[in-house]
Amino acid sequence: MSLAGRVALVTGASQGIGQACALKLAQSGASVALAARNQEKLNQTVQNITDQGGLAAAFALDVSEEEQIKSAVKSVLAQFGKIDILINNAGITRDQLVMRMKRADWDAVLQTNLTAAYLCIQQVIGSMLKQRWGRIINITSIFGQTGQAGQANYAASKAGLIGLTMAIAREVGSRNITCNAVAPGFIETAMTSALPDELKQTALKNIPMGRIGTPQDVANAVAFLASEDASYITGHVLNVNGGMLMG
Repeated sequence: MSLAGRVALVTGASQGIGQACALKLAQSGASVALAARNQEKLNQTVQNITDQGGLAAAFALDVSEEEQIKSAVKSVLAQFGKIDILINNAGITRDQLVMRMKRADWDAVLQTNLTAAYLCIQQVIGSMLKQRWGRIINITSIFGQTGQAGQANYAASKAGLIGLTMAIAREVGSRNITCNAVAPGFIETAMTSALPDELKQTALKNIPMGRIGTPQDVANAVAFLASEDASYITGHVLNVNGGMLMG
């Protein structure tokens, strides 16, 4: 699954799944543009990649700001010359029961998790169309497929990503550009580490494989979809959930 010669842009790359994706893509030979709000963490990951002989650069980016997305993509194109692979990973949660959920928390989650993905795709698609090759991979969630109490905003944003994935796949498939989604289940990240142990144990009972997933599990799926090995797969949602959801 060599990605030699390819350039990948990963949002939310400073930690967790995004960081694992950036490292995996770099190990597969891609040059990687890492984007997130935390410049210090980005720089550490870039250093990690370069220490292993890879090529990477950090770009400070708050994906909730449209102008920052436009500016960051321009900077990536200026430095690397193209963008072959886009990983829309940046995401936030603002959990609350719907009867108490503030409109601001709904808007923030939809803006960061869904609208930002559309904006990033819009900014990179020109580069992909020009070379008639591209890979767009949206990180959705099992809760975009099943729903989750207390996460109406998050579940809606992740379900929206699945619809966006299929629409883009239909739009650009004839230009040798694929668009797929990866739907993680329960993954050990900073977002899930804050959850009560009781909730983690309950989740574990619903995972046939008997373990919580790792960011590396997700990154492996992303690297596959970004490669030539997945050239005839598009509009697909790849579940990485240990069997938590089947069918």
